[in-house]
Amino acid sequence: MKKQLIRESNLQSFCQGNTLYLQPGYILSPGALDKARDLGIKVCRNDEAVGNEHPSAVVAEFASQAMSAGHEFIMPRQSLLGFGCLNKGIERLKSLNCKKVLVVTDAVLNQTGLVGTVTDRFSARGIVSVVYDGTQPNPTTTNVSEGLSILKRHQCDAVVSLGGGSPHDCAKAIALLATNGGEVADYEGVDKSTHPCLPLVAINTTAGTASEMTRFCIITNERSHIKMAIVDQNVTPAIAINDPELMLGMPASLTAATGMDALTHGVEAFLSSSASPVTDAVASKAIKLVAEYLPRAVKDGADREAREQMAYAQYMAGMAFNSGGLGYVHAMAHQLGGVYGLPHGVCNAVLLPHVMMYNLSTSAEKLSDIARYMGCDVYGMDAHNAAVLGIKAVCKLLLEVGVPGGLSELGVKAEDIPLMAINALRDACAATNPRQGTQAEIEQIFKNAL
Repeated sequence: MKKQLIRESNLQSFCQGNTLYLQPGYILSPGALDKARDLGIKVCRNDEAVGNEHPSAVVAEFASQAMSAGHEFIMPRQSLLGFGCLNKGIERLKSLNCKKVLVVTDAVLNQTGLVGTVTDRFSARGIVSVVYDGTQPNPTTTNVSEGLSILKRHQCDAVVSLGGGSPHDCAKAIALLATNGGEVADYEGVDKSTHPCLPLVAINTTAGTASEMTRFCIITNERSHIKMAIVDQNVTPAIAINDPELMLGMPASLTAATGMDALTHGVEAFLSSSASPVTDAVASKAIKLVAEYLPRAVKDGADREAREQMAYAQYMAGMAFNSGGLGYVHAMAHQLGGVYGLPHGVCNAVLLPHVMMYNLSTSAEKLSDIARYMGCDVYGMDAHNAAVLGIKAVCKLLLEVGVPGGLSELGVKAEDIPLMAINALRDACAATNPRQGTQAEIEQIFKNAL
């Protein structure tokens, strides 16, 4: 079925008077839904009114997909992992027959010379590149607009992201808008795009986000200070490259934050209401590898074995959540990033044990499995006590790698919690948390994490 995206800009052309009748295949963007509400336009599907409440626009759709029959597994067409794979990856890029690529990165990587090293390799193989290095730690709608403008000005026909999750997410949004048009907000939610994005190659330099291989793209709306979740198979990179050689220079603090992000992906995907035997397999292995190798990578950034194993761990965690979904840790962390601009991995790390404890009443058996994967001796214990031991093991790992002990250390204010709780429940990641809660319960988790 051909899809038709209704945006803010074209909303009224689809209306009949003060009513919008959604036909099969019509997709209403969150921005258009807000505009319809503001203009008093009644939205109907199958002769019934659709509530103009933004929370359900994203979360309910993601939940319905997550609970549909069967499971869907989405991966890059090609994935390269291991020391030295960058050169092979550049050959794969050349095979895409692109003439000029936009390299999306950040200023720090550009200043260190890493970007120049990679673009020199491009030039040696006849690939022309243009660099956009304005990506912020939490990429914004402005970052996307700036990058898209450069892409159009230089007539680039492919996009390469170089860095961690921030450049990857920014590049995904740029590549999507280049072929679909509109604004980033038009694609908030699940599979809102109608066309594949420009050819996209993701070169990863951190071991945590797995954005180089997922269909997830998180962009901060600067007006609302909300992180928008774009969950769309069309932003999945064509080629994902994980060369641990590029990760050897990561400082200990970044190694810890990104590593805990990977652990959170593994834990939340394992507990997800949309988990499957496939996602359980890769999530459990990812948890084991992070527990074993993250402390080594933080202690000695030049530990090649630890770096390589963490690269595999974060990739497998990405495989798990890309298909199985996430949970309240990410839904809540997105609010902290949107309001305070805090590092995503650090927010996940602080929230993780508190959300695990919240999920204990419904997920004790799986949490007890996580305890085993974390290396705990739970022989003879019942599921509840084993699960608690696993949560304590996560707390011990947080201390070992030097993550802040609470949100108050990060400047989070109690008065901001109610609004963040509301928006967390609206986040697409909330749909697959194993225990569905109320605003008051989310507020309490935030307070526990202070």
